Amino acid sequence: MEYKIFAELIAKALGLPEGAVTNTLSLIDEGCTIPFIARYRKERTGGLDEVQIAAISERYDRLQEIAKRKETVVKTIAEAGKMTPELQRRIDDCWDATQLEDLYLPFKPKRRTRAQVARERGLEPLATLLLMGSRETDLEKAAQRFVGGEVASVEEALQGAQDIIAEMVSEDERSRQQVRGAFRREAVVTSKVVKAKADTDEAQKYSDYFDWSEPLRRCSSHRLLAMRRGEAEGILRISISVDDEQCIERLQRNWTMGNRSTSHAQRLVSEAVADGYKRLLEPSIETEFAGLSKEQADDEAIRVFAENLRQLLLGAPLGQKRVMGIDPGFRTGCKVVCLDAQGNLLHHEAIFPHPPVNKRMQATMHVQQMLKDYQIEAIAIGNGTASRETRAFVEGTIGTGVSVFVVSEDGASVYSASKVARDEFPDEDVTVRGAVSIGRRLMDPLAELVKIDPKSIGVGQYQHDVDQTKLKRQLDQTVESCVNQVGVNLNTASTHLLQYVSGLGPSLAKNIVDYRRENGAFTSRAQLKKVPRLGPAAFLQCAGFLRIPGAKNPLDNSAVHPESYKVVEQMAKDQGCTVAELMKQKELRARIDIKRYVTSEVGLPTLTDIMSELEKPGRDPREQIEQFSFAQGIETVDDLCEGMELPGIVTNITNFGAFVDIGVHQDGLVHISQLADKYVKDPNEVVRLHQHVTVRVIEVDRRRNRIALSMRGMKK
Repeated sequence: MEYKIFAELIAKALGLPEGAVTNTLSLIDEGCTIPFIARYRKERTGGLDEVQIAAISERYDRLQEIAKRKETVVKTIAEAGKMTPELQRRIDDCWDATQLEDLYLPFKPKRRTRAQVARERGLEPLATLLLMGSRETDLEKAAQRFVGGEVASVEEALQGAQDIIAEMVSEDERSRQQVRGAFRREAVVTSKVVKAKADTDEAQKYSDYFDWSEPLRRCSSHRLLAMRRGEAEGILRISISVDDEQCIERLQRNWTMGNRSTSHAQRLVSEAVADGYKRLLEPSIETEFAGLSKEQADDEAIRVFAENLRQLLLGAPLGQKRVMGIDPGFRTGCKVVCLDAQGNLLHHEAIFPHPPVNKRMQATMHVQQMLKDYQIEAIAIGNGTASRETRAFVEGTIGTGVSVFVVSEDGASVYSASKVARDEFPDEDVTVRGAVSIGRRLMDPLAELVKIDPKSIGVGQYQHDVDQTKLKRQLDQTVESCVNQVGVNLNTASTHLLQYVSGLGPSLAKNIVDYRRENGAFTSRAQLKKVPRLGPAAFLQCAGFLRIPGAKNPLDNSAVHPESYKVVEQMAKDQGCTVAELMKQKELRARIDIKRYVTSEVGLPTLTDIMSELEKPGRDPREQIEQFSFAQGIETVDDLCEGMELPGIVTNITNFGAFVDIGVHQDGLVHISQLADKYVKDPNEVVRLHQHVTVRVIEVDRRRNRIALSMRGMKK
């Protein structure tokens, strides 16, 4: 029953066909991964893409959490003997976490409150009398009946009754929804500086928020996260507020409506309502909206981070070339490594072409010798300190014939000190490992970057401030998506790359590498079944995403899943040719009517994918790599002037714009309003990470070392 409800709720929320959602949930429960479902189960999902399937999976998890929470709620209320058929029905029908907590709140075990003390003293009937209404002449007499024991006076009795009413107001579902609605419409987020910290150096980066307020619904995620970080550091105080007087007046009307009591009793109820709002209800809803707004800001920051990570992972690869990797530096020199076409380390040394050492001639001779000895085909230079100077030196040294590329070194230092790097290069120091990472990133960014914690790659904002569990899940999902989109060479992939292949994980990835080491290269996908602990379920999930170049069966180097080999073999048989000939000859494929091969198991979506794959088997979806050069003579911020048009590389994308490296050791910001001639809602509509762009300098703030750029009117 719950399963059907889940499908209905998810389909309605996401605007998807209920049947497709039901089938997707079934596949998830069968242990299928998102990439596998999206690529090989289109008939069952109606062609849902990875984003839609991920959204279904996320909502499914959330609904399952609510289902577990409902079990706790029902058990607690039932054990207290307060469950009623109506309350049970409302809980059964509720699939909203906030509403469920509202239903539970009056019954939720809590610390001893003022209202609880008043109830223990027997004052609840008096609170009921006040709410129902009592003539003023009877009020004192009514309260007098409760005096005695721990209740010393009429005033104490009435105060206890008011405490009970105040708590009733704060726990009342309708009242909570009313105040929640006011926060949703009118809430203002306010930031004030802690006076004792205002003049400190660490506070200056938050100076924009020393006296700041704006409607909460308009507050962008990056501003909210910046304020929350300032609050966590003890520099800012953040509050979320509404018009308290209006909220109190609305609540008082609700709680005194129909009350036949005289002005004295109404005043007592009104006072209790105001107390319940200020002391209990308003702080509770403010906390709720602080959490909700933070969650929404987290989600937006994580979305931007994940999209940047996707673009970085899918960066253009150079491919299997013999590469020289250079980690540039001034005083400590440039660490140089030479790698073979598989990325294996052949040689390393340090050169010192820059000040203060200035052994330029010696460095030139050494680079030329390495180029010759190791038949280097391309050079990768890290984009950190001394990058531009090192590139100029290298280009002046090598002449023509060898391409030079500047590579992002974000996270390279994290990799070089990691266990992964120590396992790969136990006898080398961190500088050598970092240079190897730079060189390998040029060859295949995806294969190298999967070794680094995505949070350390440097393509997000506030990644340490957002929900870490949610961030890890989204980033891992992004890495998995990218790895499976590209496909993995079964005979060269590292354990770190293989673990992201659909259906594998660290343990099976290690088993594959161990099997490969002991038995030699894989010659067919079918051999995977011999890998220890890699059973039929894992084989089904992973096989289509693993490639074997040069395999006897050419389909083993394609995205055609082994479960569909018989279909392709039948196509080839019907055309009187081999599978290899069918893949090579366009005219043979053109004669195929795929509708003839539709069965209950294989539909048109799968057959269409098969034909596309036969045309370009194992095609890498990534773009071709391009060389790039900064403008000559523009090397520091002091060289910049307003109006200059310069080439640059997009280094980071946020929801408020894009940062661009223009070669002056300080990235400039293209604000979202300056990205295009027309209105842009999302910077990713216009730019992508590491894109080569032309920008115009519109402002240089040398004091704060900030550069404002524009792409409006520029050629893309």
